[in-house]
Amino acid sequence: MYRFFLGLFSLLILLAIVGAGGVLFVFWHFGRGLPDYHQLAHYEPPITTRVYGGDGRLVAEYAVEKRVFVPLPVIPQLVKDAFLSAEDKNFYTHAGIDPVGIARAILVNLKNRGKGADRRPVGASTITQQVAKNFLLTNEVSIERKVKEAILALRIERTFSKDHILELYLNEIYLGSGAYGVAAAALNYFDKGLDELNVAEAAYLAALPKAPNNYNPHRHPEAAKERRDWVIGRLFEDGKITQAEYQAMVAMPLEVRTRKEMQATQGGDYFAEDIRRELQAKYGESALWKGGLVVRASMDAKLQAVGSKVLRQGLASYDRRHGWRGPITRIPAAAGWGPLLAAVPRPGGAEESWQTAVVLALNDHEATLGLVGGKVGHVPFAEMKWARPTLEKSSAGPFPRKPADALALGDVILVEPVAKGEDGKPYPANFFTLRQIPKVEGALVAIDPHTGRVLAMVGGWSYGKSQFNRASQAMRQTGSSFKPFIYLAALESGYTPSSLVLDAPIALPQGPGLPLWRPKNYHDDYLGPTTLRVGIEKSRNLMTVRLAQALGMDKVADYAGRFGIYDNLPRQLSMALGAGETTPLRLTAAYAMLVNGGKKVRPTLIDRIQDRNGKTIFSHDLRFCDGCSANRFTGQDMPVLPDIREQIVDPVSAYQMVSILEGVVQRGTGTSVKAVGKPLAGKTGTSNDSNDVWFVGFSPDLAVGVFVGFDEPGTLGAKETGGSIAAPIFRDFMMEALKDKPPTPFRVPSGVRLVRVNAHTGKPALPGDAKAIYEAFKGSDRMPGDEEDVLEGSGNIDAGFSFAPFLGAEEGASGVQLTAPPGTPGPDGTIPAAQPVQQAPTGPAPSAGGLY
Repeated sequence: MYRFFLGLFSLLILLAIVGAGGVLFVFWHFGRGLPDYHQLAHYEPPITTRVYGGDGRLVAEYAVEKRVFVPLPVIPQLVKDAFLSAEDKNFYTHAGIDPVGIARAILVNLKNRGKGADRRPVGASTITQQVAKNFLLTNEVSIERKVKEAILALRIERTFSKDHILELYLNEIYLGSGAYGVAAAALNYFDKGLDELNVAEAAYLAALPKAPNNYNPHRHPEAAKERRDWVIGRLFEDGKITQAEYQAMVAMPLEVRTRKEMQATQGGDYFAEDIRRELQAKYGESALWKGGLVVRASMDAKLQAVGSKVLRQGLASYDRRHGWRGPITRIPAAAGWGPLLAAVPRPGGAEESWQTAVVLALNDHEATLGLVGGKVGHVPFAEMKWARPTLEKSSAGPFPRKPADALALGDVILVEPVAKGEDGKPYPANFFTLRQIPKVEGALVAIDPHTGRVLAMVGGWSYGKSQFNRASQAMRQTGSSFKPFIYLAALESGYTPSSLVLDAPIALPQGPGLPLWRPKNYHDDYLGPTTLRVGIEKSRNLMTVRLAQALGMDKVADYAGRFGIYDNLPRQLSMALGAGETTPLRLTAAYAMLVNGGKKVRPTLIDRIQDRNGKTIFSHDLRFCDGCSANRFTGQDMPVLPDIREQIVDPVSAYQMVSILEGVVQRGTGTSVKAVGKPLAGKTGTSNDSNDVWFVGFSPDLAVGVFVGFDEPGTLGAKETGGSIAAPIFRDFMMEALKDKPPTPFRVPSGVRLVRVNAHTGKPALPGDAKAIYEAFKGSDRMPGDEEDVLEGSGNIDAGFSFAPFLGAEEGASGVQLTAPPGTPGPDGTIPAAQPVQQAPTGPAPSAGGLY
């Protein structure tokens, strides 16, 4: 018996030695060449870059893996308990692997195999093993990978604390719907932060790691709820919740909510895309998609929404004026139209409220429609009477007299529900109005003139229709909206708002063998000797050419460069009429520099950028405030922020131009803007053949630019101008933007002398003069008298023209004296009476803008 027990003991010892040796061999064999787990000490996962608007609302996200890294102490205990109960309740007691769990898994797998069940093997991975797999190994299903996973888990447990391992797990785990980590999943499924989750919601997140797609709440709602309830049960078994909480949570339906944050800045797609391009150019693709940058954009969500709305309304209004381009497509209007209509793709750029429909019947009063889903609707003739046929050059044919003149059976069209007609009378249910996606495009930009912060930017009708941003990428002719900068150069060169320039035909040489260049005014009329103010208010082309000729195109190009409109303006006189090309963003920023007193600002979409650790790596505001960081008030003086903006023109000259542009709104080509009822100034612009139309202007604290034109340049119509298309959009935007703001007057800098003059003649006004305004003069300016020199220009004045009756009998023109153009001011600031004139540059003039 003794020998038996001795032999048995020896055998057990031998088996133990062999077993230990086998284990050591396995560890040696599979432990060779394993990844370095020490890298987990410095965990920097790919996390989401987020862009927030000026009001803190989310604008956009950029990520390869949607993840928000959250340190473990910030993760609520409820969330941690849910994952521990569901995945590894012994996490804080085992050494990296769970022998009891492994034995249970082996028994289950043997049982399944004995039954012949074709099931995926049940695992017994601890959270530490999952960290090893997710960070250091692949998802391969094999014994070799499981052994390596166990070895790494033991090594990780010896090196890192349990809390660090759990933090890695909760931030790395994939939880479906593109969400990595618990914080991103809470936002994706419930639109909540982690601290806002209840027990049922935390349990659902903890139910996802095993198979997120199998428990998708939209595709598999029953399985998702069943798995959630199982986790709630585990929480109850582990003593983390009470029985009452268990019963209440299990009874709750599984409700998920889509995120609302992205909807708070509707219309911000163009804005966000420009920020994306800037971030990628500045920091690279990896930082953009994986770096977790936090970007504070300058966007004002309210102004962005208003800008998107009014631009679309303006484009749609223009589009309707120019006719109906026909249906999307045609299908048979017979039985079986439903599936055919449902198969028609929804056009890009259609409004959310628009529906596709097919014309099923027509009579003298309405069209009967078939809608997706088999419903029937009606379009009364009053809602399609605008649908004239579109002709060449943006003209339109006759108005329809009955529905059949606009529509035909089988036409697939876009319609929108309508409640009442233009007369205010309500329509019956299921009545619609005819819609079409405009072919014309446009842009709107709103800038804070004091800082250059872009508050709103809309790059077209719809980002879904075209991602090309016409606000920042479209190079278009400025037309007359460039003229203020030529007149500003004149004001800086000794001219006054009352200086006279001849408005009369002129013929200028273009070079040997080329015909004379004969620019014209928009209405082909002439006012004769006219003040600078009226030249801008009435947008006179011939005056602008003479003024640019007298100043010299080098000076014009210099001012265009100072204000950032053009980088290198060609030295050709046609450029003075806006033949050069720039973007709406650059031109609006230039106008912002007029109203802020002539100070240089850089238009920016980004206020600040922080890295994943919260360190500021970019700030648009470069000012340093000495004293702003005081911890508490101890009687010290209030800190003063320095003004580091470059002064690019005399503030008085800038104010003179602001005052003149205010006259454009009061008496000139932009009078439709007067309806806002607040102090506003601006300038219309219409390029050659009405290809591009503009209105750029400002209030004292907001600069706004509007551009409209076709992507492939073509005429907008014979009678369409910046005043008829762009100015109403500007007006509607300012109506909304300023409706809660007081009527702030434009700020007058020191050195301005306000003199009461006649708005048309520029001469001191007589008592009771109904056309009197306060004109801004510099202190050194000579007041206009009875005899004023007139800038005539060096070209040939064509014979046979007559002045329009502008000056009037009571004002007279007898005191006008025609002279050669004044030159640049002398050292004392005065203008010589006459100097040799500059010749027009050689070479053909480009197609000149600046019509109106």
